[in-house]
Amino acid sequence: MRNPSIGIAKEGASCLILLALATLASAMLGCGLLTVIFFVSFAFCVHFFRDPERITPRDKGIAVSPADGRVVSIRTAPDPISGESRQCLGIFMNLTNVHVNRLPVAGEITDIRYYPGKFINASWDKASTDNERCAYQVKDDADNTWTVVQIAGLIARRIISYVDIGDKLNAGQRLGLIKFGSRVDIYFPEGFEPTVGVGDRVWAGETIIGKSQEKTA
Repeated sequence: MRNPSIGIAKEGASCLILLALATLASAMLGCGLLTVIFFVSFAFCVHFFRDPERITPRDKGIAVSPADGRVVSIRTAPDPISGESRQCLGIFMNLTNVHVNRLPVAGEITDIRYYPGKFINASWDKASTDNERCAYQVKDDADNTWTVVQIAGLIARRIISYVDIGDKLNAGQRLGLIKFGSRVDIYFPEGFEPTVGVGDRVWAGETIIGKSQEKTA
């Protein structure tokens, strides 16, 4: 399980070092246009691989967003691990969003499954079943089962996992990262309802996206 971040995801280190060296070298050689291109690329990568700390609500009976982005779908769909029909909430991440994903609830990772697939537009619901993806099954402290799915998109070509089966995490802890734009789906257990709507902006580890019906009754 990955330790807390210092503000930049370690997966971006090699890219940042290369771009920094390229910027320095082109500047020393007097290549103005190349210097600007490399510097802009460096700045973009710093922005993309940022990994800020988040303050996660600790209320009981809630789920927090697993990703930064915009809610693009709330529907009933088969859970990719259990096959059960569940409420599924889809969050689309564009290139400007933080791409580190987080656990929506405290619990234990009980299963991880990788599915090869296509790289169609991740904002489409079709991406949930057709695209390359990695699904995580999580059992919370009340024995509810959740599934979180990292889904690759048009540009994204690498899904990175920070956890292993058997890991026990708190809500808001880092789950993984998807490089360069994509989508995260979360499948709710029975008894939980979404508290956000399509079009809403959400932030990983901070925005409450679901509550137990018992909690809100």
